Amino acid sequence: MAQHEQWRVFCAIDLPEELRERLMARTVSLRKAVPEAQASWSRPGNIHLTVKFVGEIPQTRVVDLSSAAANAAAGVESFPISVRESGVFPPHGAPRVLWIGIEDLEGKLGELYRTLEEECAKVGFKKETRHFHPHLTLARLRNPQHARALAAAHQSMEFEPADISVSELLVIRSELSSAGSKYTVVSRHLFGGAVAERSGNTALD
Repeated sequence: MAQHEQWRVFCAIDLPEELRERLMARTVSLRKAVPEAQASWSRPGNIHLTVKFVGEIPQTRVVDLSSAAANAAAGVESFPISVRESGVFPPHGAPRVLWIGIEDLEGKLGELYRTLEEECAKVGFKKETRHFHPHLTLARLRNPQHARALAAAHQSMEFEPADISVSELLVIRSELSSAGSKYTVVSRHLFGGAVAERSGNTALD
C-alpha cells in the first residue's frame, strides 16, 4: 500500500540560523505582551519562506515535484531578499495570521516563483490562483478573543530589516500531528543548475 501513501509537500527557501533566532525572540516578546491570546506559534526550525504549497499528493509523485523544483532552480542564480515589516492576514477584520514580510530586492524571487509554477504545471500540478505574497508566518490565531490586541502589538514592534542571500530551493514534506508539524527536507536544489543532495530524511525541527 506504500505506493498509495499521500504526502503533504511544498517548495520553500530555508533561512539562516541568526534570522531564526531573531524571529524566535520576536515570538517570545509577543507572547509576553499578550499572554492571554490563543495562537499556534511557529517553531524556529519550522519557519521558512514558502514559494509553492502543493498539498497532499501521492508519494510516487514527489519525484515529479523534485524534478520541477530542480528545473526552476537551474534557471536562476543566487539573489538577495530583505526580511522586513510586520503584518497580519487578513488586513481587515479579525486577524488570523501574524507574519514578517519579504522584499524582493531584484525581482528574482518573483522570477523563481513564476518559473516554478510553469515547471510544476508541465508535470501536472495545478497553478496557484492567488497573488504571490512572500512572507514568514510567525503565528496562526486560534481564537478571535485578544487577537486584535496581539496583532496590534505585533504591528507596533519594529523589526530591523535583514538582507540575506538565498541560493537553493527545497522540497519539504509536512507531517501534521497533535504535537505540531514535523518538516522533513525531501530534496535540495541549488540555484544555477549545481547538483544538490537529495536527502529524504533531514528534519528541519
